[in-house]
Amino acid sequence: MRITSKGQVTIPKDLRDRCRLHPHTEVEFVLDGDGVRITPARTFPGRGQAIVDHLRRHRAPGSLSTNQIMALTRGDAEDSDRGDDSR
Repeated sequence: MRITSKGQVTIPKDLRDRCRLHPHTEVEFVLDGDGVRITPARTFPGRGQAIVDHLRRHRAPGSLSTNQIMALTRGDAEDSDRGDDSR
């Protein structure tokens, strides 16, 4: 087995099945002597998941165009206030 230029390897199917490593499973890499052990990640909602869950439950009122949102993120308050969609 060879590591790709992107640092990827393919875990053989029989090993994935035995270790319950299904598609989209989060894994952890643990140094084990001279090698590395891959295990399923501990499953607990971290801060990132809590933020995503919060955002899914709470929507901002009204709607803004993509250009208005971009103007707000750039600090172009004038463009976002007048709803300038010309950019």
